[in-house]
Amino acid sequence: MADLDTKTTKSPPPPPEEPEAKKLKMSTTTTSDDEETTTVDTTGNTKKQRYKRRKIAVFFAYCGVGYQGMQKNPGAKTIEGDLEEALYLSGAVPEQDRNNPKRYDWARSARTDKGVSAVGQVVSGRFYIDPPGLVDRLNSNLSPQIRIFGYKRVTASFNAKKFCDRRRYVYLIPVFALDPSSHPNRESVMASLGSENELVKCLECSERGRKVAGLMGKRNYELRGASFESGISSNGSDAKLDSIVNDENGVPSVIGDGENQNSESTKEVKVENGDSGINQVEYSTGILGPNEVSIDLGSSSGVEENGNGEEKPEKRSDFNYGEKERERFNRILKYYVGTHNFHNFTTRTKAEDPAAQRFIISFNANTVVTVEGMEFVKCEVVGQSFMLHQIRKMIGLAVAIMRNCAPESLLEKALQKDVNINVPTAPEVGLYLDECFFSSYNQKWKDSHEELSMKAYEEEAEEFKMKYIYSHIGLTEQKEGVVALWLHSLNHRNYPDLQAVDNENGTNNNNTDAENKIE
Repeated sequence: MADLDTKTTKSPPPPPEEPEAKKLKMSTTTTSDDEETTTVDTTGNTKKQRYKRRKIAVFFAYCGVGYQGMQKNPGAKTIEGDLEEALYLSGAVPEQDRNNPKRYDWARSARTDKGVSAVGQVVSGRFYIDPPGLVDRLNSNLSPQIRIFGYKRVTASFNAKKFCDRRRYVYLIPVFALDPSSHPNRESVMASLGSENELVKCLECSERGRKVAGLMGKRNYELRGASFESGISSNGSDAKLDSIVNDENGVPSVIGDGENQNSESTKEVKVENGDSGINQVEYSTGILGPNEVSIDLGSSSGVEENGNGEEKPEKRSDFNYGEKERERFNRILKYYVGTHNFHNFTTRTKAEDPAAQRFIISFNANTVVTVEGMEFVKCEVVGQSFMLHQIRKMIGLAVAIMRNCAPESLLEKALQKDVNINVPTAPEVGLYLDECFFSSYNQKWKDSHEELSMKAYEEEAEEFKMKYIYSHIGLTEQKEGVVALWLHSLNHRNYPDLQAVDNENGTNNNNTDAENKIE
């Protein structure tokens, strides 16, 4: 009985303890948010005004030429470094916080590579925005190639990086780059001799069927024309357009100097289904004079020798970005859409790293833009975030496939986790950040805060883009032939992985020996 009494009188379990309230994070700013200034009113009496720091999002654009990217890097000239200094000189940041961005909650929406530009970049932080005129003060302390459009008040917890849902980048690739017969490498020229589709060598680039040392960075040039009349940084103190580029064997090739022929000629042509809508441009060919530049637009410039050593006129390519080419290029770019492992499209990121998983929302190339008399295909990619060189490598492989340097099936292999492929990297000059989006933030705070978008700055942004970014891309290709030189590196000697066998057909699409398979 005693045992029964013990069981029936057992005490109930103690009530569960309530979890401790989550502690709020302390502000990284240790100084006061207030700043006192002394002013004199109309009666001669002194009056103290107190300003408070405000959390804001700053919208701005920049041309990346001459800069080592967006992110601040000790010893390097960066966009962020110049912007931080301008914030201090403009009174938005106090003396004690100078060169210490953590103290004012600094954050950026996107990091751009060396030489890459931006139209819709956004940074956030806690700054003194009074007295009025902060935007004008900032622009007066910045180079003309960095332009502040404006700022908007945001919530105290806002972070330009964490609250950015997606980012849109644009890459302008010359139309001629998609033409397999334009700027062919030496192996392709030799292999085509005697065939119906015989290729001809480039007058300016015939001996560049190899990687060109320093092609992606150490270029010297002086930007000219109304678009670059002042304030543009160049990669060299006394650089000139008559720069000499050496190939890996040390053979110099002089890039001629040509004046800007059409600094205002920038237009876009939308390609609709069923109608290409392209204004075809006839490009002059033939032997160049001493001060002319061989750009080889849409064909292989120069002349060719026949078996008797006599020169014969080149065969002009009739390539244009019409409906068929547009559909093929868009089909190739669509492989990237969705969630994939992009470890082959960046550097220093292993396939096992979760950071290699990225989500691409859309990727298309439906628009043709004419800049400085040259046609470019406008490739627009939207994604949550991108890794170092990812977009340039995606474009690089897509162009290689369009030029029949690699089979289309190679793209599927490159997105596999257990496959390692050396992917070509397109030049940085054609890439720019177009816009950052904050959809979730705007939806949540639509009743109390301004919408974060580029709508209010569209006209300013378009003007800046045409004057600095597009002009830079067009003039650089005209005077240096950056993409043209890069195309010669798209050969199987530099990129043996491009010879991957198409498993479906059992043969290589480029009609080359299929000895090097992707393991």
